[in-house]
Amino acid sequence: MYNPTVARLTYRALLGRRRALILFLLPAFLVLIAAAVRGFNGADDQVAADVLGGFALATMVPLIGVIAGTGAIGPEIDDGSIVYLLSKPVKRPTIIFTKLIVAVAVTMVFSAVPTLIAGFVLNGNGQQVAVAYTVAALVASIAYSAMFLLLGTISRHAVVIGLVYALVWETLFGSLISGAKTLSVQQWSLALAEKVTGDGLIDSEVGLTTATVLLVAVTVAATWFAGHKLRTLTLAGEE
Repeated sequence: MYNPTVARLTYRALLGRRRALILFLLPAFLVLIAAAVRGFNGADDQVAADVLGGFALATMVPLIGVIAGTGAIGPEIDDGSIVYLLSKPVKRPTIIFTKLIVAVAVTMVFSAVPTLIAGFVLNGNGQQVAVAYTVAALVASIAYSAMFLLLGTISRHAVVIGLVYALVWETLFGSLISGAKTLSVQQWSLALAEKVTGDGLIDSEVGLTTATVLLVAVTVAATWFAGHKLRTLTLAGEE
């Protein structure tokens, strides 16, 4: 199910100069914010949770997910170069699965790792805040990558739609409106973070069991549908 050649090509596309610059800027900004907050406020568990929840999990992780998920396949479909890959003797679900693995890996590295670093900068992992939000970022990375990979297969405007989802739904509605919180990857991942801290410092609107089921269901469904969509693409001359 994993193809090294497809993976290498996908990594090369995602880590090109333009995307790599954006991927590095967001984590660097998070660590810079963490250092500034620590300098002004000292080590404070609640402040650390607010910074990691408000910027890292609510903004940085979904944005990196958009870049990695849509960038793993969207540009190839848009410019037509996907036909060269589809003409090779590689099963199309294998292509999707491989691209998903790459997107997940990139999202995790550029979101979970800086989240952990920022957490230690903010309060030295007091109350397990850094670890809790790192776990949340890791889990969210999987769901976001699958969702945005699917979006990249079905729309030429995947980046725009993904940004609207990340900035409007997840950051605004998913954080403020009660009903929308239940349908938010951010809230699902927060349920795991809440379990790690276990002291009321982090609150999620979704129970742990429900969050786990929804995370798995969305990831599996998005991956399957992306594979199905790619199977329906036909090359010139195919019957």
